[in-house]
Amino acid sequence: MIYLDYAATHPMTPEALTAYARAAALPGNPASVHAAGQAARERLEEGRAQVAAALGVDPRTLIANAGGTEGDNHVLLGVAQAWREAHGRPGHLVTTLTEHSAVLAPARWLAAQGWDVTFLPPDREGRYAPDQLAEVLRADTALVSIHHANNETGTVQDTPALAAVAAARGVPYHTDAVQAPGVLALDLTGWGVRFATFSAHKWGGPRGVGFLYLRRGAALPPVTLGGGQEGGVRPGTQNTAGVYAAGVALTHAQAAREATHAHLAALRDRFLEGVACIPGLRVNHPPGGSPKVASVTVPGADGEALLMNLDLLGVCASAGSACAAGTMQPSHVLTALGLSEAEARASLRFSFGAATTPAEVDAAAAALRQAAEFSRA
Repeated sequence: MIYLDYAATHPMTPEALTAYARAAALPGNPASVHAAGQAARERLEEGRAQVAAALGVDPRTLIANAGGTEGDNHVLLGVAQAWREAHGRPGHLVTTLTEHSAVLAPARWLAAQGWDVTFLPPDREGRYAPDQLAEVLRADTALVSIHHANNETGTVQDTPALAAVAAARGVPYHTDAVQAPGVLALDLTGWGVRFATFSAHKWGGPRGVGFLYLRRGAALPPVTLGGGQEGGVRPGTQNTAGVYAAGVALTHAQAAREATHAHLAALRDRFLEGVACIPGLRVNHPPGGSPKVASVTVPGADGEALLMNLDLLGVCASAGSACAAGTMQPSHVLTALGLSEAEARASLRFSFGAATTPAEVDAAAAALRQAAEFSRA
């Protein structure tokens, strides 16, 4: 099997698996005051400290949770709750047409509750300009939420410039940075973002573990009730083993980030060279994007048939976000970039990891050439 779906999930690294088993063997609840509980608490905080060090932030700014979807929902719904309590009415939210569904779904839910939501359209490369954002900000704008790196095309936003526009108007800025750690440079403090969301399984940690970054001084009400964990912001017993393993995995991923970036860039270029002979092939990711992702369209082919043929040939890829898998709907990201529904349905995402080899990429390119012929036939 050739696994080229790292944007969906990065397999747990050997170091993370070992760390998880070691922490999972501890019997205590990290909220308990006895010795077993405090041993678990030490592992929990050690993992949080490792994640914080890798991201360059204070450990006290990281809220442990279940992943990016929870974090995105918490920011949008929490900010909306605080705004409504303060002003007695719905406000204005700015996001984009190419966000992950974890942002789009709560944004649309808020729109149904009376919020005015602006969905910014992208340029042809999937980017958003600071001037474009400045034009839509209003006195009642409660939040701007724009991803850092797109999970389907790898487009990277100019987050520092966008966050600066929001900050100049006193508007909180949130970025879904799930796809960045271990591949792209991050400077949450320097960028001035107020909220950022992360998922450990994107960098080789466990699934179902994530972190919500709250800039020092930023407040966010809980959206669930029932405990005092995580400063009361996210109640519920923490996943001690998951947080610890996440910290170990991210420490390794960030230490190797520059080498990984170069490796992925070489792999992506090699893959695209290998499939360039497919008639009519379109490349959907822009120059300067994350090297982790290669998005291509095979006109005249059916995406589902492409995936099935690739799977039979031993290659794991995807038709877009794993969170939208099985919906049989064309990618909202690609249609926002101007592709027709038929073109979006004929598109695939290949995503690479540090463990991916050139031989695997060559085999995957050959498999796509063969799958394209089968699917078009």
